[in-house]
Amino acid sequence: MCERFRIPHSAFLGGDGRWTALDRAKALDWAEWRRSVCPECHTRLEEWDRQRGGDPHAYVTDTLRCPGCELIEQERDHVPHDRSGYGVKIQLLPRRLGLPGSDER
Repeated sequence: MCERFRIPHSAFLGGDGRWTALDRAKALDWAEWRRSVCPECHTRLEEWDRQRGGDPHAYVTDTLRCPGCELIEQERDHVPHDRSGYGVKIQLLPRRLGLPGSDER
């Protein structure tokens, strides 16, 4: 939460919001720890390495299907050529917004 809201840890705990030496040390340690996390699988190499206290079988895989991601992937096939290209994003909007073509129920 501190990273997300860019506040010192002591402020999160109810302090006055000023950055202390301990807050700075915690922020730097957190940043270093985040760099050690794989952006794809969210594990750290040491979790797999026996020599660093890890286990090569530390995790198992599981399959998950997200209906929202599935709908976005399907929609990619239907984007008109004049609206496709680099940087084009497909977003999910709640049906209750009453957008054109949303057949509100």
